[in-house]
Amino acid sequence: MKYIKKLRVLLMVWGSSLAVYGQVATLNTSQRWLLLTEQSQHRLLVVDVDNGKEVWEWKPEASNVKPEHVKWFSNPSDAKVVYNGEYVITCASGGGIALIRVKDKKTVFYAYAGGNTHSVEVLPDGNLVSASSTGNYLSVFSIDTLRFPDHVYRKDLFIPSGHNVVWDRTQHLLWSAGMNTLYAYQYNFNRATPQLRQIDSLMFSSTRTEAHDLFPLKGVDKLWLTDLTNVYIFETHSRALQKVSGPAHVKSVSSRKEDNEVAISHPKQSWWTDEIQDLNGKRIYQKEGLKIYKARWCVLNSFSYPPNHSLKYTSLPISKP
Repeated sequence: MKYIKKLRVLLMVWGSSLAVYGQVATLNTSQRWLLLTEQSQHRLLVVDVDNGKEVWEWKPEASNVKPEHVKWFSNPSDAKVVYNGEYVITCASGGGIALIRVKDKKTVFYAYAGGNTHSVEVLPDGNLVSASSTGNYLSVFSIDTLRFPDHVYRKDLFIPSGHNVVWDRTQHLLWSAGMNTLYAYQYNFNRATPQLRQIDSLMFSSTRTEAHDLFPLKGVDKLWLTDLTNVYIFETHSRALQKVSGPAHVKSVSSRKEDNEVAISHPKQSWWTDEIQDLNGKRIYQKEGLKIYKARWCVLNSFSYPPNHSLKYTSLPISKP
């Protein structure tokens, strides 16, 4: 009976959300939509910057996340459009990571990473990897879309102040920046028992700093990189690093067309803002009362994912960590 009551509540919440936001099936769009991690309501929010309207929202308590696990998704810290815009991956400072289907907002997988999780990425076989800052580790997860969050294989690997993870599709590498160093990792492509191995590192600053965001430029083999004071462009093949003009303490950076139409978030108060700007300080979007941590344009990421990227629903034998 309690499950029927919960289902009724979820259907009522979903129906209310549909009435407010309408039905969105994909975030693969030519429209100028931004995906926000919005911490005043512990939610993901998609906004149309041309008219200011909110077009899509996800809250853990309105999804199929168990009530005792909702706290895992307090203060969402990253979100990315994946699988041709039909899904979103997210993580939160509360420790949770999740894969969400856009059209019905169902959480098709979630797990606990902990350690103040700051970023998450999809690996080529569908597994997930996350970065945790105060935990000082990367975590790679075997994805079982039919049996979670209780039976999830996970493997941790040390990284200082882990804040970001990005898959490099052409070089078959995972990039992550910790403190003043960029690290490259090799993946074993094992769906059941995934592991990472560090194979390279590059110090990008001679001073002690803390790397924050790492995210692909649109359409080229380059990455945005931010730390406490600077914004950089990192060329992944030549390993060249270019400092670009921008404010300090940038929490996220995202571009729609190569290095054009760049959206950044940097704090007005503590670690959040109610406004998204470009690198020159021009307003792109603002709404009073929001606590935005990161903002990503809703565009496909060809640096990390192949064309026609699709999710395969799978169940694996239970593996011991």
